[in-house]
Amino acid sequence: MFDISFMELLVISMVALIVIGPERLPTVARTLGNLYGRCRNFVYSVRTDIHNEIRMEELKNMQSSVQETVQSIEDSVQQSVDQLKSTVTADVKNEDKPPVDLSSSQLPDGSGQPLPGSNESPHSCHDNEKKQ
Repeated sequence: MFDISFMELLVISMVALIVIGPERLPTVARTLGNLYGRCRNFVYSVRTDIHNEIRMEELKNMQSSVQETVQSIEDSVQQSVDQLKSTVTADVKNEDKPPVDLSSSQLPDGSGQPLPGSNESPHSCHDNEKKQ
């Protein structure tokens, strides 16, 4: 952290012994140790708070992303439901109309050929127009 060598520490401790004196040196060392511990705890708590804030910001971004995804899925499902409702409504309206009886003039395969026993030609409408 501070790149202090052992010799530098030894010189600092000798100067502190001479300046402070041998009677008060243990008390000062204990006080400095406590201050150093408090400082480390403060730095650790600040780091933890910063980390938690960053984590909260990431979670908020993730939450907004998930909400956008849910909203888009919800819109897609709603569109599908609306389309299905309109299709079902159209089918119900088509079922309410009476079916057209085409069996008298056409075969079930839709070829337009008259059925046996039928006196009408497949183009009877056109024949009537030509006669007039």
